[in-house]
Amino acid sequence: MQIIGSSILALDVGERRIGVALANLIAKLPRPLMTIQNTDTIWDDLKAIISDESVGALVIGLPRGLEGQETMQTEYCRTFGSTAAEKLELPVYFQDEALTSVNAEAQLAKTKTKIEKGTIDAYAATIILDDFLKDNPEVHG
Repeated sequence: MQIIGSSILALDVGERRIGVALANLIAKLPRPLMTIQNTDTIWDDLKAIISDESVGALVIGLPRGLEGQETMQTEYCRTFGSTAAEKLELPVYFQDEALTSVNAEAQLAKTKTKIEKGTIDAYAATIILDDFLKDNPEVHG
């Protein structure tokens, strides 16, 4: 899949915070970028990141229940993604985010530093983006 822009942005969307990760479409090495607050300024905040990083597409983590069923949070993320596609004028892809926060926390625990919730969110977004790129090897800029 051809993406216009030099990078792709992944979001781990929560009602309070959003973890953000970025990958260059040539190197395809996702990295945590930041965590932003999910407030009234979210669309302006995302537009600034998209402009600064030459983002050509968004990947949004899609949470599901323990048995793979859709939940209220799944619907929240789908609605967020639809709004993002409209407001940010970018293609939006969804990626299953099963256990990404747990895996992010486990990876960070190995560093033996104090772990903040926002750091976990950004690392979870990195795992979401890494999974998306592995599932879609044809992605390029």
